[in-house]
Formats: sequence, C-alpha cells, structure tokens
Amino acid sequence: MAMSAKGLAAVCAGHEVALVHGNGPQVGLLALEAALYKAVPPYPFDVLGAESQGMIGYVIAQAMRSVLPGREISALVTQTLVDEDDAAFNHPTKPIGPVYSEAELAAIKAPSDWHFSPDGAGTRRVVPSPTPLSIMELESIQRLVRAGVLTICCGGGGIPVVVSGTAGAVRGVEAVIDKDLCAALLAIALGADHLIILTDVDGIYRDWRGPDERLIRSIGVTELQAMRFAGGTMGPKVEAACWFVRETGMPVSIGNLEAASAVMAGAAGTRVFGH
Repeated sequence: MAMSAKGLAAVCAGHEVALVHGNGPQVGLLALEAALYKAVPPYPFDVLGAESQGMIGYVIAQAMRSVLPGREISALVTQTLVDEDDAAFNHPTKPIGPVYSEAELAAIKAPSDWHFSPDGAGTRRVVPSPTPLSIMELESIQRLVRAGVLTICCGGGGIPVVVSGTAGAVRGVEAVIDKDLCAALLAIALGADHLIILTDVDGIYRDWRGPDERLIRSIGVTELQAMRFAGGTMGPKVEAACWFVRETGMPVSIGNLEAASAVMAGAAGTRVFGH
C-alpha cells in the first residue's frame, strides 16, 4: 500500500478527489470466516461489506496521510441504493474471495446456498451484483470533496441497500455492487471532469492474451462499446468508462495503479473519450 500511496499522492495533489476502492478478496474471506464459525449465525453480507469498508478505508487513509501530511483525509462508510427486483439477485456473477483449486473447494465445505464459477485456473465464489442507482451519503461526500478533503468512499461499490414501505425504511441486502460502476455513478453525481480507473494491468487491450495482443492507448466511446470483454475483469471497467463518458462528455483513463500519475496525464494506460 505504501508504494501505491506514493503514486496516488501525485494524482491527488492540486485536485478535489474522491477515492473508491474494491473489497472482493476481503469480503469473500470475511464471509468464509463467518460461515466456518458455527457458534453464532453468520453475519449478513451487507454487514460484511461494512466491515471491509471500514478496514480497507482505514488502511488507505493511514497510507495516504503518510504521503500527504498536510491534506485532510476522511474514510466514509457508504451505502448504495439498488432495486430489490434487480434481475441480478437471481443470477450471481460477481467474484469474491480467493480462487480455489478443486481440492481446496472440497476442503472448505462451503454452505449449500453459495454459488461458484470458473476463474482462471480455479473456481471462485460469485454473488449477486445489482446495478447501483444512487449513493445514500452523496451530499456528505459532495461537501467533503468541495472542502478539499480527500474522501475515501463507496468502498466495494458501497453497502447495497433497498428502500421499502411507505415509511422509506432502509435495509441491507445480500449482494456486492461493482466498484467501477459505483465509481462512475459517483463521478457523474459529483460532476467530475476526469474518472481514473486503476487496476493491475496497463490498460485496455485488443486480443487480450492472444497472438495479436496490443494496448489501446486512446479510443472513442462508440468504438469501445462495440467491443467485448470478460465479465469479471475488464468488462465492468469498460462499462463504467462508457457510462461516464456518455453522461458527461469527460474522459476516462484506465491503467496500472503503479503508474497512476502517468495514467492521469495520458502518458500511460488507455484514454477513453467522447464523440
């Protein structure tokens, strides 16, 4: 995290920034721990999401304070509204937790209501991933960002909640929201002039891992929308990028976290632009 923080510091300097992070491995491990401890009922997934937000937000905030000593930093536990009738609840697709070999999968004795899907050379648990509709703490995030506070929020896409009944009661649901889609939703709502999606690859590739693989340095949203990408990896990032560009006309940069400053400047990664 210390190395990543140094790169992020250059991105944050002189800019109003909201920082969104993932939680897939962590929330999956928390769910596994909860399922294995039989003395009490396992915590519901929304609570595990809140746990992971607090944990990761704390780690990021500590790391960023070490490289931005004069910057005010706040980590905010965030809830994201979804539709209770979203079709995603019947079709789990979001990978969480570790990748299991066949032997490891048998050894963990997963609960019968867990779903799994192939992931590379192994298998990974998948959960519903409904579309994010709005961010419950948006006004608080807006005030923090406008005040110059580096705001860590919407971790893991936010805690998925629904509003039900005439009284508007809010309750959590068993799901994980895609962090990239939530980041795009937040960026649109904040009126951001640049969305930067940082990951562990150098950008968007044509013919990924194929004989004609090559990095796309710049691409229009119309051309990008016509391309196809793997659902659990680059696919959500491309979907989020296209959504943001269509809604705002502003650019999106996708690239390696370790080259964050160069990605923002357009010297590395992939830049997605409007018409």
